[in-house]
Amino acid sequence: MRLPLLIALLCATQLSAQDALPPAQTFALDPSHTSLTFSVNHIGMSNYTAGFDTLEGTLQLDPADQASAQLSVTVNVASLDLPTPPLGFREELLGPNFFDADQFPQISYVSTGVTPTGDTTADISGDLTLHGMTQPVILQATFNGNSLAGQFEPHARIGFSATGAFSRTAFGMGYGVPAEGSTMGVGDLVTVRIETEWTGDQTVEAAPVEQ
Repeated sequence: MRLPLLIALLCATQLSAQDALPPAQTFALDPSHTSLTFSVNHIGMSNYTAGFDTLEGTLQLDPADQASAQLSVTVNVASLDLPTPPLGFREELLGPNFFDADQFPQISYVSTGVTPTGDTTADISGDLTLHGMTQPVILQATFNGNSLAGQFEPHARIGFSATGAFSRTAFGMGYGVPAEGSTMGVGDLVTVRIETEWTGDQTVEAAPVEQ
């Protein structure tokens, strides 16, 4: 078979499969294809960005009924990942002035509702528990695509991007926040970015592709 024809057939197969959605099931977060980063303003000069490496989660999702989705994610605070941190800086962030990881070893997010905002977008309302306190936080999520069970691997796969923001002082983490009218310190607003894939139950049959 000539290469251009083979490429065309592969592309057509992928597109038609993505037109079909996997059936309702519980998906598990794929840590190998998930990143969670956050950024805060640093003395008015940059938005310092860091992240966490160890996450677990489940997503109960019927792609035909987004509003019924239920999401639960847990983050291991000790997995804090910093870009080339100065000596002692990581320990400072994990200490009592910031995350206080010994006292509060986990961060969790549990959805309380999903509101579709477009064909591939939705607002996820949920409770964020951080530093021993729980506050409502909304994530703006975008559905990026999916593959069906048996297409590339035994289970279905779906992918999302999401962003959100919250005040760290609302979680009792006010150390270093600049005085009013100043930027000398570490900003109160925390911006979160998530890129994530989830895998389904390989025992669930793939939904048929409509012709």
